[in-house]
Amino acid sequence: MQFFTATDRYMARLVTVPMLATLAIAAMLLVLDKMLRLLDFVAKEGGPVSVVWEMLANIVPEYLSLAIPVGLMLGILLAFRKLALSSELDVFRAIGLGYGRLLRVPYIFTIVFLLLNLVIVGYFQPTARYSYEQLQFELRQGALGASINVGEFNNLSRNMTLRVERSENNGRDLSGIFVRTQTDGDRNISVTAEHGTFMATDDPDTIIFRLSNGRLVHDQPNFERPRVLSFASHDLPIELPKIERFRGRGGIHRELTLFELLDVANDPAEPAELRMASRANFHFRLAEVMMMILLPLLAVSLAVPPKRSTSALGVFLSVVLITTMHKVWQYGEDVAALGRVDPLIALWVPFALFAALIVWMYYQIAYVPGGQPIGFLEKGFAKIVAAVRTLLRLKRRKAEA
Repeated sequence: MQFFTATDRYMARLVTVPMLATLAIAAMLLVLDKMLRLLDFVAKEGGPVSVVWEMLANIVPEYLSLAIPVGLMLGILLAFRKLALSSELDVFRAIGLGYGRLLRVPYIFTIVFLLLNLVIVGYFQPTARYSYEQLQFELRQGALGASINVGEFNNLSRNMTLRVERSENNGRDLSGIFVRTQTDGDRNISVTAEHGTFMATDDPDTIIFRLSNGRLVHDQPNFERPRVLSFASHDLPIELPKIERFRGRGGIHRELTLFELLDVANDPAEPAELRMASRANFHFRLAEVMMMILLPLLAVSLAVPPKRSTSALGVFLSVVLITTMHKVWQYGEDVAALGRVDPLIALWVPFALFAALIVWMYYQIAYVPGGQPIGFLEKGFAKIVAAVRTLLRLKRRKAEA
């Protein structure tokens, strides 16, 4: 007997296109929103633009863990909605293919994406989060380098200010240079030069700023008048600020993998706060992943509108329910991390309640003749739409009169 029939292949095509499209759109919207904030942050810190792409790459796993359930949910929902609106669903059921049989392919997709999401939230997301925090720390510390803003005064160190008129060759060749340094004892040195280049030295904490065709003004309190020197070439040493080392991974529970969370939660040598937070986060991640088992049932329950109706209320409710479930588990994790409620109660009791609701909704649509789990909402929504249309019609008639 062939496992994948023509019906299965047809269902696979119906689910794949909206699922991948929704997944891509959701991930892109999340990344674009974050990219704008990262560009602003990197610009304020004076870091290179390339670090933005590194930081974005490190937050992709977190956004994928959010986008995968949404994409899977809407892919299955839109596939069954298309079948319902075209009456193909009635044909399938008339020839003996019920909802359970039609859900074979959606559940294959669900298992694959569940395992993928488990790997993401269990390993890739925590390690990527640590890398993101490290890049953010190094950017604030100046370890990633600083960009020279042309036409503006730039603080290269605590006592040095630089202004450049032009920058070429990716910042290697500078022109129209003004430098002012102030050392202990009120010793001031001001330099103007036509050209300049940064050069590395054997000392990693010092670089050389080689200037050409310029003038140097040296002044300090015991001079009767400032000393002026014209030069063809002059090397100006610049001491780089000391860079602190970033902390090791593991001090924050969200940066631990699933197995590391278990180790910390069961280690009496760890602080009590970290153990409680690790245990709560472990159950939160598992609940988020296991929720995906319920999504095909929820999708079918919300996909089929009432007869002779094209209402899209179910699509809206699906997103609301997924968001609500996520927020409830976030609150449960926060409460459990404080030690007020056991994670088994704070996270798995809401999971059981949502599961019971979803199973009831699926039973209504699949086994109750004419059953509509959100029928009362559909009726209320239809009345609201009718009232709005009537109001718009009356306004249009008044305007025409």
